[in-house]
Amino acid sequence: MRVVIAGGHGQIALRLTKLLSGAGHEVIGLVRNPSHEADVAAAGGRTAVLDLEQTDAGAVAEVLAGADVAIFAAGAGPGSGNARKDTVDRGAAALFADAAEQAGVRRHLQVGSMGADRAGSLTDDSTFTVYLKAKWAAEEDLRARDLDWTVLRPGGLTDDPGTGSVYLADKTGNGRISRDDVALVLAGLCDTPAAIGRTLELIAGDTAVPAALESL
Repeated sequence: MRVVIAGGHGQIALRLTKLLSGAGHEVIGLVRNPSHEADVAAAGGRTAVLDLEQTDAGAVAEVLAGADVAIFAAGAGPGSGNARKDTVDRGAAALFADAAEQAGVRRHLQVGSMGADRAGSLTDDSTFTVYLKAKWAAEEDLRARDLDWTVLRPGGLTDDPGTGSVYLADKTGNGRISRDDVALVLAGLCDTPAAIGRTLELIAGDTAVPAALESL
């Protein structure tokens, strides 16, 4: 399986790259900073240096050509300001989906955010509200496309060691989840047809990841 990950140097993406490459899959991480290539390589992946805020869908489609799965795991990150919440968390997500359509890559995973579905009720202009609105817009864009999409909304992210047990459902309520376990679920979702066309929430729980995926 050939997998292309947007945001390839992110904390979840590097964990996911290590999991997938360790299982024998080919992983290409999109990064905008050439200095990040070594970290992706150390995780077992290859890189394509592209700035999703500056490039076009055609250039991204060239990287996606021949891929089996496209995964959007990019984000503007803390301290990036309101403008980049829109250009990355919404704009880059839409560009990546455009490129997947051009390249004919049907399986598409997008990492969203818990609480994105309440973005429309928020009226303040805080950075977190701007972030949730960008994530919601990215979800709505993806849901309107003819792709085999899944949106995964993790709860509050931690760097705790993964347990391999989660609560994965259409609605979970608030909670926390380790980045290790988010990566493990994303790896499994690459080949879980029952997740297609669904927006799933993920927090720590008592169900082993394989069983959680089977229960979908």
